[in-house]
Amino acid sequence: MDINCISNMIKHLLIVDDDDDIRDVIQASLEEFAGWNITPAASSREGLNIVKSKDWDAILLDVSMPDIDGLTMFAMLQADPITQTIPVIFLTAKVLPSDRRRFSEIGVMGVIAKPFNPVTIWKEISQILGWHISSI
Repeated sequence: MDINCISNMIKHLLIVDDDDDIRDVIQASLEEFAGWNITPAASSREGLNIVKSKDWDAILLDVSMPDIDGLTMFAMLQADPITQTIPVIFLTAKVLPSDRRRFSEIGVMGVIAKPFNPVTIWKEISQILGWHISSI
């Protein structure tokens, strides 16, 4: 499988995480392995300011952040007709089966557990969102 051959369109993702290292690793991984365009945001406030700037294919959202937590930001995105259709995947170190059920019930597309594999995170995202991965 050619890991750079995914879908016919370049995806645009917003990553909202207060940890610089995690944002940097995810951004480098998704740009390198999937060829996606990534915009990082260091806080929920920054993410909320950026989110209306373009059409996003998905948002990766940290659950635990100091300014506005991921659950609250997700609720804000869902309450806005402009952003409510953007698929959101939570990034979290706390992933119990009950959390996955609760997140699914409120409309979160999926959960990626920290720590994650930077070489394969793009595949996890593609699988969660049902994006077709082409193979040679």
